[in-house]
Amino acid sequence: MIDTHTHLYLPEFDQDIDGVIERAVACGVQEFYLPAIDSATSQAMYALELRYPQRIHLMMGLHPTSVQENYAQELDHVYRELSRRPFSAVGEIGIDLYWQKDTLSWQQEAFAQQIKWAQEFELPIVIHCRDSFDEIFEVLDSVKGPLPKGIFHCFTGTLEQANHIIGLGLSLGIGGVATFKNGKIDQFLNQIPMEHIVLETDSPYLAPVPFRGKRNESSYLYHIAQRVAGLYDYALTQVDQVTTANARAIFKS
Repeated sequence: MIDTHTHLYLPEFDQDIDGVIERAVACGVQEFYLPAIDSATSQAMYALELRYPQRIHLMMGLHPTSVQENYAQELDHVYRELSRRPFSAVGEIGIDLYWQKDTLSWQQEAFAQQIKWAQEFELPIVIHCRDSFDEIFEVLDSVKGPLPKGIFHCFTGTLEQANHIIGLGLSLGIGGVATFKNGKIDQFLNQIPMEHIVLETDSPYLAPVPFRGKRNESSYLYHIAQRVAGLYDYALTQVDQVTTANARAIFKS
């Protein structure tokens, strides 16, 4: 399996990162894709990549909740890094109106600019969307030229929104929310062909049942995969094979 979205470089893992990686590998998670947040976390990402170069794959981008008054300088950092070395994706980028309603115009500008850079560097995009489906779709629908492949990270929308995303050529990132009683996506997920989904944890956030409320880690991807297998009435090995192939097609790895 591949954890397509995990923040293993954050301080929550400083004391036991080797154990976290070992537990994940023991559960069948072979590779980890790490989304960027802002310039303050870049060095921690690079250090973890050096530690596990065969397993860790990095993205570069400016997280929407980090779009503040200095966002122009932060975007400069993103572009410099994209120009300096290879990455697997531009992410995580997008719009967050749960935490940051007053920065919408800045977020829209940063999101649109980073999509252009994804086109320039021929990279997929990984999208953060919270309380902002309409605003995200507005930006995506205005993109000139082919829209990059990518993932709607931590999808929590409706079936209609899922079909809109798929129609744009993007995939759905399915994580711990699929295991929640009030998560809602479990009510229709099996109506979406599995070729359009990938698995993720968003560690250290959104731990799946039975660990809800605790620190999430990549080994818990196994529980998410089990839930997806149950919803589709597929064998766990089939979920592993299909979602892994989907992830490799997006990230070209």
